[in-house]
Amino acid sequence: MNGEKNSQKALSLPSLTALRCFEVAARTEHFGRAADELHLTHGAISRAVRLLEEDLGVMLFERRQRRVFLTDAGERFYQAVREGLGSIRQTAQALRQQSRPQSLVLSCEPTLLMRWLIPRWPAFQVLHPELDVHLMAGGGALNFGSGIDLAIRRNDFHWPAELYSQLLFEERTGPVCPPSKVAQFFEPRGDVQALRPTAPRLHTKTRPGAWLEWQQHAGMPANEEVPGQTFEHFYFSLQAAVAGLGVAIGPYRQVCDDIEAGLLVAPLGFVPDGTGYHLLAPAPPEPGSPHDTLVNWLHSLVGAA
Repeated sequence: MNGEKNSQKALSLPSLTALRCFEVAARTEHFGRAADELHLTHGAISRAVRLLEEDLGVMLFERRQRRVFLTDAGERFYQAVREGLGSIRQTAQALRQQSRPQSLVLSCEPTLLMRWLIPRWPAFQVLHPELDVHLMAGGGALNFGSGIDLAIRRNDFHWPAELYSQLLFEERTGPVCPPSKVAQFFEPRGDVQALRPTAPRLHTKTRPGAWLEWQQHAGMPANEEVPGQTFEHFYFSLQAAVAGLGVAIGPYRQVCDDIEAGLLVAPLGFVPDGTGYHLLAPAPPEPGSPHDTLVNWLHSLVGAA
């Protein structure tokens, strides 16, 4: 009977708490420092080590005044404990990271973010609950070293050639207003509609040349002397158009939801303005990465529209 108990004891593992106390004491060569690191008392460390020595049947430390030093047996045991606990730490960390959502920061131009991306974002979250993507409003030049992983930008400025760029969609623009204001702001000319010269035009400081650019690409005569209002941001001018304050130049992706909802119409349609929105990143996406998943989803949106 005693032989069976001794056999079971020989096969059992030492207490994990005792092993942790031993590992820190061996590393610091000091029971007091081990106690501070583990938030225990000096006596608790001493007892744990003593019980471990009794369990193993060997002395693990030489006690010399306030310091402790590993014996040969202690050094051998310390190497095994350190490797074992290190492997446990690494595996635990890998499992924690696997169970947590993978994080990504996406910077997007404010009006596109507000009027196109955010309304579609719940669908992305349903499809990819494992990804934690933080949406950030931003435009123009960017620095990927400041915490941004990806960015959606219109190519109306120069970015570094080393950045990885993918075209999402070309920009198409056209005058928009509420359906109830079409007769007031537009007039028939033959089989088509034309903007009345007196129709109030809505401008924005962030795209001051939007009307002239649209006239140029649509083959319309340039006319700058038209009454209207100027707003601080592009989304303000689009909201003013919804309110019936005038006619705004509407980029298709930023007004398509309002058109589908019947809040806006585009009597003259949309024409390409020579620019496009690109997804920028420091490097190409790796297959199966969060970057790759987001890219594929964005392209599916563009293809479906």
